[in-house]
Amino acid sequence: MSTRPHLVRSVPFWGLVVVSLATAAGGAYLLSDRLGTMTTVLTAGTATPVDVYVGQSMAVAGAVVLGAGIIGLLLALAIAALSTLRPRAAAEPAEAADASDEPHMDADPTDHGYERGLGYTEAVPTVGRTADADEDAAVAAR
Repeated sequence: MSTRPHLVRSVPFWGLVVVSLATAAGGAYLLSDRLGTMTTVLTAGTATPVDVYVGQSMAVAGAVVLGAGIIGLLLALAIAALSTLRPRAAAEPAEAADASDEPHMDADPTDHGYERGLGYTEAVPTVGRTADADEDAAVAAR
């Protein structure tokens, strides 16, 4: 089961974020361009009625588009915050291990589950050492 939230893979969510960023950037560009043009022509004294009145309208339109982009980004942030409150499906329990796979405690106490001759040593020497145990001790002493 994936641990990533569903919002990370949501195409509409990322579409909202991208479109909101583009809208905010376009509105900021339009607003700053028109206000810069108006400032230049008004301080130079070469402003025409078209520069003044149309420039004001375009600056307001840029401010509206910028505001729409900011509202879209805030909406995406609110959606992301609300998605963390949504309850997740409980993890499926792991399958129970089959009892027949586990070693039984009543089995041979000298059988430690490893092959002879691999270099393992016994932690406590056993009484009545066998030839295999002597061979293991010789290998461990090397």
